[in-house]
Amino acid sequence: MPDAPRTVRLLLLADSHLGFDHPVRPRIKRRRRGHDFMSNYRRALRTAVDERVDLVVHGGDVFHRPDVPPSLVHQAFEPLKEVASAGIPVFLVPGNHERSRIPFDWLTCHPGVHVFEKARTVGMTLAGVTVTVSGIPCIRRDARTRFRDALDLTRWLDDEAELRLLLVHQAFEGAVVGPSDFTFRHGDDVVRLGDVPPRFAAVLAGHIHRSQVLETDLRGRPCPAPVFYPGSVERTAFAERGEPKGFMTLDLVPGAAGGAVSRWAFRDLEARPMEIRPLRVRGLSAAALERELRSALAAVPPDTVLRLEADGPPEMGAEAVLRAERLRTLAPDMNVGVVIPGLRRWKGRAPGGASSPSDATRPARGAPRGAAGSDQRSLFE
Repeated sequence: MPDAPRTVRLLLLADSHLGFDHPVRPRIKRRRRGHDFMSNYRRALRTAVDERVDLVVHGGDVFHRPDVPPSLVHQAFEPLKEVASAGIPVFLVPGNHERSRIPFDWLTCHPGVHVFEKARTVGMTLAGVTVTVSGIPCIRRDARTRFRDALDLTRWLDDEAELRLLLVHQAFEGAVVGPSDFTFRHGDDVVRLGDVPPRFAAVLAGHIHRSQVLETDLRGRPCPAPVFYPGSVERTAFAERGEPKGFMTLDLVPGAAGGAVSRWAFRDLEARPMEIRPLRVRGLSAAALERELRSALAAVPPDTVLRLEADGPPEMGAEAVLRAERLRTLAPDMNVGVVIPGLRRWKGRAPGGASSPSDATRPARGAPRGAAGSDQRSLFE
């Protein structure tokens, strides 16, 4: 009777954005979204232990900002260390929101947690299979032209392996985002699928918040290696309001050409509902505007992240109805924002993480740019 094929099971998550709407010392008491992100992050990692996967991979942007406090780094790496202490190795690549470096790296130390602070390759034996994981910190400038140099720095061909995996935090051509299905194609920071060597079983990627798998290039030709995006663990912007959130599990089989993915599945996590609704404001008195506001709030579930789009500025004397303290009183369990035409955001809105159209969509600010070349530091700036 032939032996059963050896299989390596992997859990992939990315873009946990811990620290999103999670101040250390909040000045205002209101519902915060940071706990939603931490809860889903922990749920995904708990699955790794409960189902005894062989390895866990995080595709980057563990944190929402590069300047998070050490207490948050401790909270983030505590469950990763628990996974590693259970005998499941963890691999993590820094993303663009972390400026390609995990802060307070002394808090991340554990023999089973492998952070790719530079481009390199880690090898080990899992489920009787020799596995290498090559990781590249996020290349934040000219990734299209610098990706191959960064890949060479991993020295991925130096060790023989039955299963090869590539871990990155980049946008690849063909990735789709947003309600209008914007497709990444030819930008300076868009990596060509053809630049991935064919001797990888899979590319495990973060940075794209919609879960998807890229198997063909822009011309419909098969990719040298499929690219797996698990997406973010929670919704960070209204552009993601219709997207499911979660993580992935992959079953991989070894092979002479670097192995292959035999099966994969997307696993849902419970995400906060997000809605955009109109709000009649023009010409209304304060009493009438409050009735309109109460009606709009009552029409959605109480845990909704809600953006109300006004049809005009409030009348003199009615503006107090839309101020933050009033919104918090009327909807204590919600994150509510009010958008006024012609204004970037209403100054009196109750801040609520992704309910802020300006904050939710603003990209992380990059560090000073370094020169391209073979230097590890400059490649990832």
